[in-house]
Amino acid sequence: MPNLAIFTICVNGSIRDAKAHLRKLIAAAQEGPQAITEHGRPAVVVLSSDDYARLQRKVEPLSQFFARAGFEGVQIERVRAAARDEGEV
Repeated sequence: MPNLAIFTICVNGSIRDAKAHLRKLIAAAQEGPQAITEHGRPAVVVLSSDDYARLQRKVEPLSQFFARAGFEGVQIERVRAAARDEGEV
């Protein structure tokens, strides 16, 4: 996931501190995914419920999309062309 913000939590903090950090973490997750580190290493990522729902959506296969869209009778011709470099458009 690009542009993760790092939200470091002190393991030895008090419950009051954890609650304060949790509110900040929830607010930050509304803006984008937040990585939580443990001992300086990424441990988990917190997402907003909207981001999580978007990740859980099932992607339908392209063949089902075309069948649903009514393209059954359309003939598609494959054009054989020379391979392009990744930098070409």
